Amino acid sequence: MKSMTGYGKATVMRDGREITVELKSVNHRFLDIAVKIPRAFIACEEVIRSTVSEGVSRGHVDVFLNYTLVGDTDRRVSVDMALARSYVEAAHQLNGAFPELHHDFNINALMHAGDVITLQQQPEDEELLRSIVAEATAEAVVALNAMREREGNSLREDLLGKMDRMESLLSKVKEYAPEVVEQYREKLRARVTEALGEVQTDEARLLNEVCFFSDKCCIDEEITRLDSHIAHARAILATEEPVGRKLDFLVQEFNREANTICSKSSYLELTNVALEMKNEIEKIREQVQNLE
Repeated sequence: MKSMTGYGKATVMRDGREITVELKSVNHRFLDIAVKIPRAFIACEEVIRSTVSEGVSRGHVDVFLNYTLVGDTDRRVSVDMALARSYVEAAHQLNGAFPELHHDFNINALMHAGDVITLQQQPEDEELLRSIVAEATAEAVVALNAMREREGNSLREDLLGKMDRMESLLSKVKEYAPEVVEQYREKLRARVTEALGEVQTDEARLLNEVCFFSDKCCIDEEITRLDSHIAHARAILATEEPVGRKLDFLVQEFNREANTICSKSSYLELTNVALEMKNEIEKIREQVQNLE
């Protein structure tokens, strides 16, 4: 199980070329890859995207690439001899026309004359660059996932602890559930007695009213579903697959059952436990947002 937050870096050196790829990932609903590379590597973007997507299924991933030539440079000096001769001839002509001026035109001056010397970049071997980039990206993905997995395991332990807390709260819900009907029966009897005074209470009608309320406020189904959701969450957390979307959906189901319990409860203690449960569910939701 992995978190969506992490960092990975890898450097590959081959044939005098050093390429470093850095990956930084944060939370995102889907896989979103932002490639930030020099223009010379635009042809490698698709290789980078496909390599990252093979190892990462969810999250926003920023990709950074740095390129360094560590061997002989691929740039070459080119001399325009015809232009150089023209500069020399022009210098001689000027010297003949103005002999009173100091003549200091030399090789150094000639080298600095416009366009006499130019630097030319030799064409890069695109297949070689693509191969190095793919290797560096794959290694960076491994480093990224190692960090994401460490954080994911920490999140797993935290979420399992929260499942224990949910189970403890659910036990209290089971304990208080029968009290809802009993409390309603006593309150209804007290109100009827207060209203009618010495008049004998119609027990059958009172029982029918209590039964009607019992059906209306019964939370047995919600308890059963919460038991099932807790077991399902533990099963999901035991896998090594991407679980973020599954748990995100399950948290919504947790919240739905807790809301229903709150709406059906007229027993203060039960309502308080259900509210504690909702608070714990919100904590679970926040942690689940970090999972791949």
